[in-house]
Amino acid sequence: MSMDDLGEPSKNRLQPSSWLMQKVQEWALYALKQGAIPKHIAFIMDGNRRYARQKSMAVGYGHSLGFERLRLTLDWCLNLGVKMVTVYAFSLENFKRSKDEVDYLMRLCKAKLEHLMTENELIEKHGVRINIIGDISRLPRDLQEVVGRIVTKSRKNNTLVLNIALAYTSQHEITEAVKTASEGVKRGLLEQSDVDEHVIEQCLLYREQTVAYRCKTYCNFFQSLARYPRG
Repeated sequence: MSMDDLGEPSKNRLQPSSWLMQKVQEWALYALKQGAIPKHIAFIMDGNRRYARQKSMAVGYGHSLGFERLRLTLDWCLNLGVKMVTVYAFSLENFKRSKDEVDYLMRLCKAKLEHLMTENELIEKHGVRINIIGDISRLPRDLQEVVGRIVTKSRKNNTLVLNIALAYTSQHEITEAVKTASEGVKRGLLEQSDVDEHVIEQCLLYREQTVAYRCKTYCNFFQSLARYPRG
């Protein structure tokens, strides 16, 4: 008796619901390509815990599903020709969560980054460059080492830039930018009168205009990126 006889999905063909979803996605991508494609899209990975609890699942499982959905979203962005994607993955505020959840998220991040390095499809086949933005010193040492390796491995790629915000908030970035500018004045590299919006902007980690999404809704990236969309 085959797996098909038991009602299990066949590995050799798409089930009707999967086929229909694939066709809907293909149509949606085609429709989007008819208009202007943003150069940069940012996503806030929000709602994983809420989704898991609604489904009576472990919170960690919700986070794992969120990373899987991110991988699919990156494929869509590559298909559309988006040049830069920023993912708000872990806020500095998230360190206030339970130690078990934070430890799990750090292990999950490490595992997913290691997988990206070994699968080669995203980095080598599609030419994706990966940047990590945030206070990297707050991450576990083993995760810092993986971050260094994946950034180095992908540094020459230019098809799409994937910024992953880890241990990041816009407040922290702005504070660090002001400190950097102040240090320049202290060292005599800048005059106090030189410090203006342009100088502060140059001190930011991130300076691109962005279309930002939090789950299903459009939003300003107030908590996640210091540079807001304009227009």
